[in-house]
Amino acid sequence: MKLPRSFYERPTLDVARDLLGKVLVHERRGVRTSGAIVEVEAYIGEDDPACHAAPGPTRRNAPMYGEPGHAYVYLNYGIHWMMNIVTEAKGSPAAVLIRALAPIDGLEAMRRRRGVAAGDHELCRGPGNLTRAMQITLAENGADLLGPRLYLEDRRLDIGAVEWGPRI
Repeated sequence: MKLPRSFYERPTLDVARDLLGKVLVHERRGVRTSGAIVEVEAYIGEDDPACHAAPGPTRRNAPMYGEPGHAYVYLNYGIHWMMNIVTEAKGSPAAVLIRALAPIDGLEAMRRRRGVAAGDHELCRGPGNLTRAMQITLAENGADLLGPRLYLEDRRLDIGAVEWGPRI
């Protein structure tokens, strides 16, 4: 079952916690890849110096100011695509970075895209690795997560104990 818009239109820390165990799905060129979210990082508003919204609205961070439940994808250090999920109400810039997934569907495609023979648990370990494995690029920036190609599902996975820590 796809997550409804109301799931995303809540305080960012609540969404971040509740994203753990949800399944990120990407359908691209007839290939479906997915993975359970196992690590996230929250960024909240213009007062958060690490948040892309800290300097105020820009062309790059525009999705963060938009409707919740959309993707915010950007290129980090000119190397890796990073995927965030926009949270809170429209006009309140906040997002959750998806840092790692436990792969579920499309493992062969993920291995091919990553170009590695690493164990399955390594395929989506780290935000740049997961976007490469799932072939998430700038083309998904601003994508509605209620759409047909990039979305989140609740498969009622048991993720066990959750740990919280400060962002570094």
